[in-house]
Amino acid sequence: MATASSTLAVFFPTKTKTTITRPHSHSHSHPLTIKASSNSTNPPLQGRKLRAAVIGGGPAGSSAAEALASGGIETFLFERNPPTTAKPCGGAIPLCMLEEFNIPSHLIDRHVTRMRIFSPSNLSVDFGKTLRPNEFIAMLRREALDSFLRSRAESLGAKLVSGLVTNLQLPESSTSPYVVHYTSDNFRHSLPVDVVVGADGANSRVARSIHAGTYACAIAFQERIKLPDHKMEYYNDLAEMYVGNDVSPDFYAWVFPKCDHVAVGTGTVCAKQNIKLFQKGIRERVKHKISGGKVIKVEAHPIPEHPRPIRVRGRVALVGDAAGYVTKCSGEGIYFAAKSGRMCGEAIVKASEGGDRMVNEDDLKREYLRVWDRKYVTTFRFLDLLQRVFYGSNAAREALVELCDDEYVQRMTFESYLYKKLADGDRLQDVKMVWNTIGSLIKCNMVGSK
Repeated sequence: MATASSTLAVFFPTKTKTTITRPHSHSHSHPLTIKASSNSTNPPLQGRKLRAAVIGGGPAGSSAAEALASGGIETFLFERNPPTTAKPCGGAIPLCMLEEFNIPSHLIDRHVTRMRIFSPSNLSVDFGKTLRPNEFIAMLRREALDSFLRSRAESLGAKLVSGLVTNLQLPESSTSPYVVHYTSDNFRHSLPVDVVVGADGANSRVARSIHAGTYACAIAFQERIKLPDHKMEYYNDLAEMYVGNDVSPDFYAWVFPKCDHVAVGTGTVCAKQNIKLFQKGIRERVKHKISGGKVIKVEAHPIPEHPRPIRVRGRVALVGDAAGYVTKCSGEGIYFAAKSGRMCGEAIVKASEGGDRMVNEDDLKREYLRVWDRKYVTTFRFLDLLQRVFYGSNAAREALVELCDDEYVQRMTFESYLYKKLADGDRLQDVKMVWNTIGSLIKCNMVGSK
């Protein structure tokens, strides 16, 4: 979760009059309603619907597949091993995602209403004093969420393919197909498609196939630890974050509660080779809280640090981790993965008029990429700035924790994080917050020493 956040909402007009609406529901998802009237010059498809392959069945891929299938696209969702696929992830999602993506309550392991952040010197601040009675941070397990989203996409018409995509063969012309090569049940298969959505993570094969460029990756390492009942009770509604060079030189470590265990982990970009040393550091910080616990699972996975240089090329679009949609400072990725997948899927539905026309690169850039950038680029840049200011040294981290004790900072943070919209601030309080920030940095020997 971010220590500060902001979002930018925009309205992006296009030449097409196609509109897409999705009725809200707390328990299940509904098909898209499409009203198509477009100026598209793309050729209509004769006797068939547009065919799409979504590579990767996490939140990004499943959300894309759901939007595509609901909108009339013939959709194939590829996932390597759906029943056991999971990644090391804190598993925190914002409150708005529960309604926006119709996440059922039974998937939520814990309703976190208390956050505690610890400085390098182990001073702690309760970060969550401004939460309202009905507000909380939902904690869930990725394997449970991912399985649910895949099943929902499949129920709405997406064809789930359990197989490993080995190669994406590029087309010879603007209308000839992409060919997805994959292995399933020890046999090699191929599938021609019109458009591809790459949702296959930080090490995306789809991104490599279209030469989308590279980016810096963090490594996340996490242990799931089953605690005795009396110690698990301590974490009933509490999540903890730890900062300091002992747990990460450029990120934070966490203890997040799940159904019957806690997730204890850390991450780093600049010192990936020392990740186990930093994991030892967080275990040392919380040893009295987790003593007697049993490690039930160990996980490690690369996490992108910024968007890829190219996220759309030809009739291929990247979403989620494959596109690099993980925020700095907070490390948040689940919401932005699902959101980018849905936006991309709906963009393809819109540009193809419900699957009746071919799409091209300009369509994907106009309907998906530009809309995404205008909506979220400010958030990503702002959190990048916060990470560079506050995660660079132990002195800066001490200042960060001191600032987190301010109730105005907390309110602005949670308003932005929980609802993914720009919080309504107070100009006088904003000025005060800036001066308090400068004062904390001076007190912690940051300003004037650099």
